[in-house]
Formats: sequence, C-alpha cells, structure tokens
Amino acid sequence: MKLLNFTIIKLTICLILGIIIGYFTSIPLHAIIISTALLLLVLLIFYLIARKQFIKSISFGILAFFVMTSVGILTTYFHNQENFSNHYTHIISTESDSLKTIKFRIREVLKPGNYYDKYVINLLEIDSKNTSGKTLLNIQKDTLHAPLIVDNAYASRIEFRDLTHPLNPHQFDYKNYLKKKYIYHQLFTKNESLLAIESNTMTIFGVADYIRKHINKKLKGYDFKPDELTIINALLLGQRQDISEEVYTSYTNAGAIHILAVSGLHVGVILLILSFIFKPLERFKHGKLIKTILLVSILWSFALIAGLSASVTRAVTMFSIVAIALNLKRPTNIYNTLAISMFIILLFKPLFIFDVGFQLSYLAVFAIVAIDPFLYGLWRPKNKVLNFYWHTFTVTISAQFGIIPVSLCYFHQFPGLFFISNLIIIPFLGVILGLGVLVILLAVLNILPQFGADIYGYIISLMNSFVAWVSKQEAFLLKDISFSLLYVIVSYVFIVTFIRLLFKRNYSNLKLLLIAILIVQGVLIYNEFSKPSNEFIVFHKSRYSLLGNTFNNKIVVASDFDSIVKSKNKIINNYVVGNDINIIEERAISSFYMLNRKHLLVIDSLGIYNIKTLKPEFVLLRQSPKINLNRLIDSLKPKQIIADGSNYKSYIERWEHICRKRKIPFHQTSKKGAYIIDY
Repeated sequence: MKLLNFTIIKLTICLILGIIIGYFTSIPLHAIIISTALLLLVLLIFYLIARKQFIKSISFGILAFFVMTSVGILTTYFHNQENFSNHYTHIISTESDSLKTIKFRIREVLKPGNYYDKYVINLLEIDSKNTSGKTLLNIQKDTLHAPLIVDNAYASRIEFRDLTHPLNPHQFDYKNYLKKKYIYHQLFTKNESLLAIESNTMTIFGVADYIRKHINKKLKGYDFKPDELTIINALLLGQRQDISEEVYTSYTNAGAIHILAVSGLHVGVILLILSFIFKPLERFKHGKLIKTILLVSILWSFALIAGLSASVTRAVTMFSIVAIALNLKRPTNIYNTLAISMFIILLFKPLFIFDVGFQLSYLAVFAIVAIDPFLYGLWRPKNKVLNFYWHTFTVTISAQFGIIPVSLCYFHQFPGLFFISNLIIIPFLGVILGLGVLVILLAVLNILPQFGADIYGYIISLMNSFVAWVSKQEAFLLKDISFSLLYVIVSYVFIVTFIRLLFKRNYSNLKLLLIAILIVQGVLIYNEFSKPSNEFIVFHKSRYSLLGNTFNNKIVVASDFDSIVKSKNKIINNYVVGNDINIIEERAISSFYMLNRKHLLVIDSLGIYNIKTLKPEFVLLRQSPKINLNRLIDSLKPKQIIADGSNYKSYIERWEHICRKRKIPFHQTSKKGAYIIDY
C-alpha cells in the first residue's frame, strides 16, 4: 500500500514540516500571516478553476502543500506565549530588580528531585502587572509541609533564574527539553516564603488532580504496597511520578516500560469495555449517536485524568475517530485514522512532534499496521492459544522495527528479552486493566472487598517480580550503544526498503535496498572519520576534578573521585557513547600535560607551579589553590585560565575579577561548561 496516496498523510507531513520550520526559525508574525493569507487566496482561485474544469491540477496540490506548511509555521507561532506582549519574559527582561513579587497558580506536580519538590506553575502577576506564561518552581523539601495542590494560588517574592544548559558534552539538555514545553526559567524558594491567596478558579487540570487524589485516598485504605499503588497509578491514571527508581529501571531494562505509559493498548481495552456496557443503547432511537457521544466523552475524561500526555492524547484521539466511524457506520482506513489523529493533535499541541512518547507511539503503530500482516501471514497456527501468542509475538516484533532506531538514539540501550516481557504480560494486560477499572470503581463506591484488593495487589506484585527477574538477565541487555540522528535516518531508509522488498520482490525494490545498504556503509565510514581526535577536555563536576584526553579512538580519564562518586558518575559514559569511543583508560591527574605544541599546567591545592623553561598556554586551577594569581600571570603569561568545579565559589569570583582586570580569558566550568582543547 502506497502511504503517500492518502491526501491527509501528505498534508500531515507538510504540517510537521511547517512546525519544524516555525520552531527553528524566527519569521516575523506579519510575514507569516500575509503569506498564509495570500496562499489561501490563490488556493481558493485554483480550486474554483479546477472544479469548473473537472480536472485534477498538479499545481493545486502543490499549492495546498505550501498552504499547510505555512499553517504549521503559524500554528507554532501562536502556541508560543513568548511571542505575545503580556508574557512574563518581556516584564523581567525590562526591569533591573532581580527580585520580583509574583502571583501564580499550580498547574502540574512533577516528580520530586533529591532536594526539591518540583511544580509547573502558571504566572498570574509580576509586580502587580498581569502576565502569562509557565515556569518551573522548585520548593525545598520539608516534611512538615504538605505538597502544593493543583489550582491553588500563591504569592511570593522571588528571583527568576535561567535554566541550566548542559555543562558537559552529550549531557541531557534539560533546558531544551523544557523549552519545548514553553518553560524558560525556574524559581527556587521555601514553603515559608509562600503566601496562599484566595482563588476561586478551578481548571480542568485541578479537577483531574482532585479526582486522582480522591481515587488514591480510597485505594490507600486497602493496604496496597507502595510499589503496587504506584503501578496502579501508572497503568490506570497515567501518573508515573512516584514510581521508585528501582521499579522504573526494571521495566526499562526488560523492554516493558511502554506498559506503564497509558497508550493505545490501554485506551483500546477501555473502549472495548465501554462499547460492551453501552451496547443496549443501540436499541433506542438515536442510540448509536448517544453511545458515540458517551464513548468519546468518557475517553477524553480519562485522557484528562491521565494527564494529557503525548501517548494518551494520541491514543484517545485515534480511538475517538475509530469510535465515531464505527458507530456511525463510516468506512475507515487505519492509515487515514492515524494521520487524522496526528493532524488534529499537532494543530493543538504542535511541539508534541518533539516529544519522545509521541514519536514512539506513532512509529510503533505505523510499524504494526504496515509489517504485522506480513509477519503474521508467514504462519497461521490452527491452535487458538498458539495462534494468539504467535500474533502477539509478530505485533511485538513489528513494533520494534518502528521504534528501535529512535529508541537507541534517545536511550542508547536495547533490551534483548523484550519479546519475553511482552509475550507474558500483554496477553494478561487486558485482564489487569479491566480488573483495575473495576477495583477503582468499587473502591470509590466503598464496596470493594478486602480480598478483591489483595488479589489485585498480588497480580500487580507478580507482574513487578517477573519484570524485575527479566531485567536482571544483564547478558541480554545491550547498553551504551552509540546511535546518532544520522544513524536514525539511514536506519529507517534501510528498514523501509527492506520491508518493501519482503512485500514485493522485484528488481526495483532490490535496487533500492542495495542503495540503502551503500548509504548505511557511507554513514558508518563518515562516523569513523568524524570521531574526535586529539581532544583534551576539562569536564565540570561539582566538588571534583575530571579530565579526559581523547586520541586514537581512546580516552584517558583522570579524576579525584572516590569509589562512590565514580560508580554514579555518568559524565564520561555520556561522552564515550556520544562519540562512539571504544577504549577507556584511567590514570592519576598529572600536574602538566603536553598536548602536541600546546601545554596545560594543573595547579592543585598545594599551589606549586615552579616552571621556568616552559610557558603553558593553559592553566587549570583545581581544589582551590591559595595562590597569588597576579604573580602567576606575570610569571607564566598564560593565554587562558580555567577553573573547574572543585574550587570554592569565592575563589572563583576573585580569580574572575583579576582576569577581567588583566584582560586574560577566564573559563569557569560551572557557568560555561566543559573546556575543550583541540590539539
């Protein structure tokens, strides 16, 4: 089946292209509006001409694609509140006072960190000026105060801080991640600094949070274990904030993390249950219409309670279209349904296109729809049980074809036993979800018997134990796989051409596959030549020193880490995976490094630098040496002074002041990130 024969798929691709252009460029609003209006006008003229002549016009189609691309750019612009005059960034950028008196409303509760409870807030006022926009609120953990509640409003005097950019190569870019959620700053405060203010506003997010809290309050009365309760919240309420690191890692390593994300499987089961319950309505006049309205309303209510994540929004949108089509007896095509759901979601949430959950959801479903019929057709067991497990296996394999490249790019690991997790859990997931819905309903109505809760808790515990066992088979877990965006692109080129050849074995498809193989080989060769060579890195690590010297596909690492810090440190691992380096060696930190024709002097807490013959271009200060920096500059005449994360803040500030006065470049890793010397 040729996907591009479907008009809605072409239009969706153009919309995505427009969103990407709109996000990465800064086109003025008036230019976007004028161009879109002109394109629409010309499109209307072309449509009227083509309709009268009863002919298909290629120019009309091309123009329609340009219009949709322009709509994508416009959609991206209008969904970014930063582009409007009342956004908080325009207020804080024009005023010199760093402390602001703000009023805000809690929008979302995030997973807490080690030291702070985290929230997404909507700003209402800054210094008595009405404003809009979201930001990140960090509140110091305090067991004496209860967590803040969604929709509650507060006032505080606080300082806006920039989000931290990655300080080391190939580190996760949390700043960029939040930017795609329209969050540009963060706030730090304590509970004592917050003043609760009266607010009668009740948003849909507040209603959903209240419902979730009410359900959890009822469930806690049945003595569920903490891990059981968090899994119930993830499976049925879409909330994964409270899942322990151990349990989350187990599901990830076992290739079963998708089970904890409310997605198409979960929504499909709920739709089947609801369709069965509401089937008697079809006997009445307009019964199918009423049934459809009820189904769609309940599905979206569930999506709201589940937090409107990318995966659940995708699933509910898709199944809403399916429910409408089925109950109104309209013919459906799964490719059209997927494209329509993606099109609608991106019109309302354009930056979902960058969300990993959104990407994996659609890639998995497209792959299942395209590949599973072929794999399932290879063998049709007559035994129903065997046939069921065979189909589950083919669906799982098909989904992996769709998500492996993107998954490797984001997570750099591949769970080799993913099919075992899915073969055991997925056949029973419908039962687990159905029982879960029943357990929640009975608990809310206060009629859930304790033995029912115990049985359901045991089932969840059994699933957790099985996943934990699979995740411990580390020999089958492939970790630290280097996989760049370029690899992702060529992987999909290869997968698509390979699948085409399987479906239709002819010379043309074979030629395309061979071309794809040549492209893959070319990218592999390019990757070998683009690896960093002769590169010295002063990494940033708070309270410690970490140096790396890269050459000949090898990195020599030197640090003053203790065993605990070394076991938890991911800085070198991120660098190695990101650059596809094969060999790691460890050595002690040296006091002097000869980097071809460049020289680096390392001065530690002893403050010794008695060098007369060589004049180092670079001086690294570590462990807060008590030195006279003016005297060092006069003596060594360095071209660059570097201070890593092991130094006291007061020392760094003094050194920076001296270097500014002496007009010597000064690099502070805690602000500017790792310092890289190419030699």
